[in-house]
Amino acid sequence: MAQDIWPTEIRLSPDKRMLKIAFGEAGAYEIDAELLRVQSPSAEVRGHTEAERKTVGGKRNVLIVGVEPVGNYAIRLRFDDGHDTGIYAWAYLHDLGANRAARFKAYLAELSAKGLDRDLPGQK
Repeated sequence: MAQDIWPTEIRLSPDKRMLKIAFGEAGAYEIDAELLRVQSPSAEVRGHTEAERKTVGGKRNVLIVGVEPVGNYAIRLRFDDGHDTGIYAWAYLHDLGANRAARFKAYLAELSAKGLDRDLPGQK
């Protein structure tokens, strides 16, 4: 099913803090800019192996300043901190939306375990 997921609507909230994305009967989600930024599918955040993956702190107030199509399978998000290398495929966005509470809880636990927080920049 993941390959068959297509958005029916993508909308950036007026305050640029939320991406609203609908997938028809597969669900509609509001995904916070902070979660999108810290869960970026970019090599900068994910690395090339699990050992290279970074936990990014200090992104509580990050804004989405651009949403650009990438072919017919994804979007690229540009953030006000300069990050713009993540390509968010439809299936990944659906997964982030459907699991946003659990992913955010895990992110907060990672921040705490690494001595980072949502307000001070840093990554480990």
